[in-house]
Amino acid sequence: MVAPSQSNEQALIEQLLQGIQAPHAFCEFGFDAHEFNCAQLITAGWSGLLIDGDAQKVARAQSLFPKRVVVLHEYLFRENVYDIVARHYPQQTLGVLSIDVDGNDYWFLEALLPLQPALIICEYNASLLHNSITVPYEARFDRPAKHPRGFYYGASLSALTALCARDQYDLVAVSDGGLNAFFCRRGLRPGQVALDPVRAYRPSLNRAHYNEGMTPEQQWESVRHLPFLNIS
Repeated sequence: MVAPSQSNEQALIEQLLQGIQAPHAFCEFGFDAHEFNCAQLITAGWSGLLIDGDAQKVARAQSLFPKRVVVLHEYLFRENVYDIVARHYPQQTLGVLSIDVDGNDYWFLEALLPLQPALIICEYNASLLHNSITVPYEARFDRPAKHPRGFYYGASLSALTALCARDQYDLVAVSDGGLNAFFCRRGLRPGQVALDPVRAYRPSLNRAHYNEGMTPEQQWESVRHLPFLNIS
């Protein structure tokens, strides 16, 4: 059984991988055994690496997936994330990298860009609107403790796009639910067109649904006083 993604992420992965030479290996962290972006790649025979700091979640995944998918119980830090992933998948051996940790997403992506995966999926924080910002790095970032509604975490779509552009990646898609951004290494897809993050931005549908219909602008007002770093 293929686990669902949060929105149309799995369809976008299939579409974006068509016609490109990508290694059949993925790495995803910030996952749930019953809902994660790269699940259909396991069904397609890919090898993979899943990482999480929750021992029960890891044990559950280990019981479900074939041995070609390594499931690690690790708490990731900016200082160790590259070494952990590179130990399994050195430079240019990853087809897909997917990051969703509700906190240090920007900093983990920055650390892993030298691995040069073909396709990157990273959650963006739609509450930050078009501001090119990220939360500062904090080793044990705790999203629920930072803001009562959980709007303070991660990085904006504009910030992630600026980061990826430095390493020759283009923004190529945004999931329908306003959750995940997709970046492809420049030159892999013939005729690839880089999207403008301001035009490509989508608000988070779930965030409005679970917060009495708060608009993205209202969400931003509730966190704008908190510490952020500008990304250019």
